[in-house]
Amino acid sequence: MTVIQHNPEGVFPPYRCYSHATESRGDSRLLVISGLNGYLADGITMPESFEQQGDLIWTHMGTILRSAGMDYRDLVSVRTYLAAPEFDEANVRLRVKYLGDHRVSLTVVCSQLLDPRWKLEIEAMAAK
Repeated sequence: MTVIQHNPEGVFPPYRCYSHATESRGDSRLLVISGLNGYLADGITMPESFEQQGDLIWTHMGTILRSAGMDYRDLVSVRTYLAAPEFDEANVRLRVKYLGDHRVSLTVVCSQLLDPRWKLEIEAMAAK
């Protein structure tokens, strides 16, 4: 089995002991995308609104998927961490915007996130 790290340009720099995505290659390919936050490419700047952070996260995810030769339709699992339950409806709208009618296994958890500026964090798995 070959393991490939995906940290493409255009996504904020990875944290210590972290990769934006890890791909396992064999007879099939599994891409595991680490929890993404709504940072701009500089890794420092972050918009304040939930919607803007969510759009950045989904855009970063698309960049990572493309770096592995995949797209949103290859997603098989998405886990979203919301900073507060009132973000749920906006979260659903974002998911519909990027996934359309594509259905994935899904978990949404409300929890205190590591940085108080973060409104959400999303991790995912894709397979091809």
